Amino acid sequence: MQNARDALTPDNLSMLQAIADTGSFAAAARQLGLVPSALTYRVRQIEDALDVLLFDRSARQARPTAAGTELLREGARLLEDADAIANRVRRVATGWEPQLTLSVDGVISPTTMLELVEAFYALDPPTQLKWRDGILSGTLEALTSGHADLAIGVAVGTPTVAGLQSAPLGGVRFVFAVAPHHPLARLPEPLTDAVLRAHRQIAVADSARRSSVTMGILAGQDVFTVDTLRAKIQAQLRGLGGGFLPEPMIRPYVEAGHLVVRAVARPAREVPVSYAWGGASQAAPGRALQWWLEQLQSTATRRALLENHHGV
Repeated sequence: MQNARDALTPDNLSMLQAIADTGSFAAAARQLGLVPSALTYRVRQIEDALDVLLFDRSARQARPTAAGTELLREGARLLEDADAIANRVRRVATGWEPQLTLSVDGVISPTTMLELVEAFYALDPPTQLKWRDGILSGTLEALTSGHADLAIGVAVGTPTVAGLQSAPLGGVRFVFAVAPHHPLARLPEPLTDAVLRAHRQIAVADSARRSSVTMGILAGQDVFTVDTLRAKIQAQLRGLGGGFLPEPMIRPYVEAGHLVVRAVARPAREVPVSYAWGGASQAAPGRALQWWLEQLQSTATRRALLENHHGV
């Protein structure tokens, strides 16, 4: 006797579907080019393996039982999955990666990223995309540790790693902002470090596991740490503290009067941002990575990735 797994082959599932479609064993046998007795024998083998009755033979037509209907429904899905896998295997053989993981920093516009994802999927590629959120050095660490294939929005210097390549996206200006009801909104400018130190700073935790960096925090300052730039903006909108934020991200809040930009005594912060790929463990870029690198060569795309935060 066959076991259940051996019985549920694509050929057997297609045969059962033919019986259901034609309404009889004889008609299905003619359609499949089989002797009726051979088809009947195969159906009985499947029923024995599953220990169920798949077709009601008491009527003139071969009607699926409840169990047969369920098997046909799931069988159709399995056949579709098998076809999809076969197509993916054939297309992966043409140079497409099975999966491409993007490490995306918080300074990058999610709206523009999703537009790029939409354009990528319009190609109907066999590659599955994975998006990892990153902050500060964690964005690059995902790449160098082998957990990502492309890091977008790297705001720290790229280390000297064999095979690692990078290119600039542009610069992001960070400004100091507070809610209009925060005490720092009313003090004379420029705000000195001594003044800033007396007030709570909102900071974003570095997503790196091995090492981390901090930006804009003064020694001895009270700090409220959050995981994302969007959480940092929300905290500052509530007046929980002040801090430096990417100017493009908070522009709508500043224009609406929900945040106030304050001049500080320390030098202005223009942070160069890049994207990186490759590394010692990575072979030549596949077609999916090549597509993303081609998009990032566009000046308009690079600008939108840093500036298009109107949906925040």
